[in-house]
Amino acid sequence: MTIAIQHVRVIDGVGGVAERATLLIRGTKITAIGPNREVRIPSGCTRIDGRGLTVMPGLIDCHVHLCLGGEPDVVAAVESEPAAYTLLKSARHAQATIEAGFTTVRDVGSRDHSIFALKRAIEAGLMPGPRIVGAGQVICMVGGHARFIGREVAGVEQVRSAVCDQITAGAEVIKVIASGGVLTPGTSPDQAQMTIEELQAAVDEATRAGRKVAAHAHGASGMKPAIRAGVHSIEHATLLDEEAADLFEANGVYMVPTLSALSTTAACRRGCGIPDSARDKAKAMTKRHQVSFKQAYRRGLLIAMGTDAGTPFNYHGDNAQELERMVALGMTPMDAMIASTSAAANLIGIHASVGTLAKGMEADLVLIDGNPLKRIEILRDRSRIIGVMRAGQFVAGPLAGTG
Repeated sequence: MTIAIQHVRVIDGVGGVAERATLLIRGTKITAIGPNREVRIPSGCTRIDGRGLTVMPGLIDCHVHLCLGGEPDVVAAVESEPAAYTLLKSARHAQATIEAGFTTVRDVGSRDHSIFALKRAIEAGLMPGPRIVGAGQVICMVGGHARFIGREVAGVEQVRSAVCDQITAGAEVIKVIASGGVLTPGTSPDQAQMTIEELQAAVDEATRAGRKVAAHAHGASGMKPAIRAGVHSIEHATLLDEEAADLFEANGVYMVPTLSALSTTAACRRGCGIPDSARDKAKAMTKRHQVSFKQAYRRGLLIAMGTDAGTPFNYHGDNAQELERMVALGMTPMDAMIASTSAAANLIGIHASVGTLAKGMEADLVLIDGNPLKRIEILRDRSRIIGVMRAGQFVAGPLAGTG
């Protein structure tokens, strides 16, 4: 089947904007894109009038946890529920995510390997959801942060074994924990976890299998050894300093800021159900996190969007709040969209097929009523989403079923 979206504004994901353009999709691919007069519309194709609409690449969230549901105490929730219940919950979160215009997510930590079963079910068309690039369980030190969704290791050989096991199970990215965190009791976000030798072992083993490595690190003391060990992204990067920023720049490492995670936790009043230790840590770091993001953007560091969706009151399906937060801190709407499309695809390693609108690319896109370059907040308004297309099929919005 061929679909033509005509007279539409095109935001291509790499900084280009075209007004009154036509996008032609045949099967799963974009076969033509350009000014209306230059794109020949074949007879018998489905035509969509794009006047007043914007089409852009399907959005990409580089940091989610589909197994977490935004509960006030996500640790207690995961530890108390049966694994089968968590999987069913994850499926619902996947559906909410694609309905919000996010056609790809990188899931960087789940309670078990069922995330790979969910990925398989979505790809088979059994249920709606985004493309999933999954890590499976995180790799952390004994007693370390995120152990409730992790595999605890001690020493280089255990790290190597853990990485191999994750890859065998289906992991397309490896997640390591390089500092303490907010949600895990008894861990400090500004203290390093895992040794540089352990981090290097994880990177070496992952690289041998063609996988990238994402490192959780709030404090600079956790970022620096992780970057020196060769990781590809730092998740959160909350307490950035100049030396860490220099390392980001010199090594081409991405920052995935997850501004929404600390903000939603810190905004909650005492008694809301979030453990006091987590709430207090988030409150203490939120302003510093914002400063770190501004510093990174000002320096031109590589930034890819991620929300940490699933953490307290940080709901799946509300992922576009992260773009609003980035713009509120000085990022241009165009740069926020690049961080959520082509830059995110480049980090994940899928930039050859998704993340931009161009001839030959996979037809992953979002059709929006209005212009997000003028009002970034419309990306968060479900009533504005006319259609979400993944691999040439409209899977959400009023156009669902077309294609």
